[in-house]
Amino acid sequence: MKEIALITGASSGIGYEIAKLIAADKTDLLIVARSEKKLLEIKKEFEEKFKVDVFTVAADLSSNEGIQSVYEVVHSNNLIVNYLVNNAGFGDYGAFIDRSMEKYKEMIQLNIVSLTELSYHFGKEMVKRGKGRILNVASMAGLQPDPNFAVYGATKAYVISVSEAIHKEFENTGVSVTVLSPGATASNFMDRADMNNAKLYASGVMTSLEVAREGYNGMMKGKLHVIPGFKNKILGFFSGIMPPGKLRLIVAAKIMAEK
Repeated sequence: MKEIALITGASSGIGYEIAKLIAADKTDLLIVARSEKKLLEIKKEFEEKFKVDVFTVAADLSSNEGIQSVYEVVHSNNLIVNYLVNNAGFGDYGAFIDRSMEKYKEMIQLNIVSLTELSYHFGKEMVKRGKGRILNVASMAGLQPDPNFAVYGATKAYVISVSEAIHKEFENTGVSVTVLSPGATASNFMDRADMNNAKLYASGVMTSLEVAREGYNGMMKGKLHVIPGFKNKILGFFSGIMPPGKLRLIVAAKIMAEK
């Protein structure tokens, strides 16, 4: 049996950087993304540079078939998932009624359903062994109402909520759950979310490596919440104490100013 770290959405951005940090610590990997070509390139890179074994699954985790393909690779290779990083997800920027309902369904399936299923399946195995760490990637968007980002923000609010609850349930089991809530980050996320024209991403964003490093360190320490960056920490604090109605007005005004 081989102990590994499973990282979804590992072909680029935060997921890739977290996978790289884990590989640098000499932990074998199972990396998951939609692009088989990118996964094979990363496999070659990491195996040569870090001398670790890297397994790959090219799959769309917004489908049940994609999730099943992950289980099949784990079982057929006798792998034990000691670290689970639920990073796969995407957003869609724009007025709620102007965007695609099909895209919303895909987003909910990926950001919520697949994350929940993988956390349930591998979390149960971790608790049985008395050992394991889960890192769920949420967003600052999950801490506040998000006009023009309504469904994405709601999915990430779910990720934060479920992570907080499971973290408490897993106390004294040897298993920890960490939720990473980055703000604006330089990655291909904004391309898929159709956010290239948003002023939020014009300057002052963190790099994927900076976010990944804070998330990885937080997971290894068993922390519950990780909010990378000083400005984001301040925003996170005020999101927790400000009345929701007032917060909605502030966020809406901010987003309208960026359009």
